[in-house]
Amino acid sequence: MPDENATAPRWLNSTEMTAWRSYIIASRRMLEALDSDLDGHDLSMADYEILAQLSDAPERKMRMSELAEIALLSRSRLSHRIKVMEKAGWVKREACPSDKRGYFAVMTAKGWKAIVAAAPDHVESVRTRFVDHLNKSDQEVLAQIFSRIECSLRKEDLDEK
Repeated sequence: MPDENATAPRWLNSTEMTAWRSYIIASRRMLEALDSDLDGHDLSMADYEILAQLSDAPERKMRMSELAEIALLSRSRLSHRIKVMEKAGWVKREACPSDKRGYFAVMTAKGWKAIVAAAPDHVESVRTRFVDHLNKSDQEVLAQIFSRIECSLRKEDLDEK
């Protein structure tokens, strides 16, 4: 029996549906294209993002928990990804001396070489597939929109914890 106190769904109108579907289709195709463009470097987008985060970190190392949060991966998914990347020789794990349960992900020299080699192609791909289609105003508006959405999603994550 339906709950009489339940609120009806707030269905999307045609403008909202068009915006939503355009975003979904474009974002999926964009990620597929960016991933494909890294094939020549034997890197996936997930690998590239992890290496990029590590390349910017002090000593090119980060706590696994922090890396998972920044890379928007669950800890178990990051752990699996790091195992694959360890086999490739791009990263290694180091135990955290101050926390017996904690580990660092550390970029190796081979990982550094991999991201240095892939970065120019990746940046060119991002530019031609995304940035070159936007004027400065578009870029600012998109940055504001997605920053607002990200903040809202992060707030929801915190509220759930």
